[in-house]
Amino acid sequence: MIGTGASQAAHLYPEKHYQKLWCDDHKGVLEFRLQDGARVDCLTDEYAVEFDFATKWAESIGQALYYAGMTGKRPGVVLIMERGDDDGRYLKRLQSVADQYGIQVWTTRPEE
Repeated sequence: MIGTGASQAAHLYPEKHYQKLWCDDHKGVLEFRLQDGARVDCLTDEYAVEFDFATKWAESIGQALYYAGMTGKRPGVVLIMERGDDDGRYLKRLQSVADQYGIQVWTTRPEE
């Protein structure tokens, strides 16, 4: 728990803030629980969506692919870009891999 608080302090909002806004807007199920106890950040009719801050772009890929495999939905990632253009390099990295593996990518920012 100590690490969680420290990492959250570096962000404008916690990840759950972005999850709720986006998932509500896309009529998804927030924190959908899989049979193995893992939780999909947002499950829509079409996508199993993982949310991560831009610096964690690589982690989001594996989670999105796993959730998609477990749910039969398409994989998706919402990249949280709190630092605007400074996070652009992470988006480029994510998109290059996402294009290869059929992962849908969206972005969100604090003002959205």
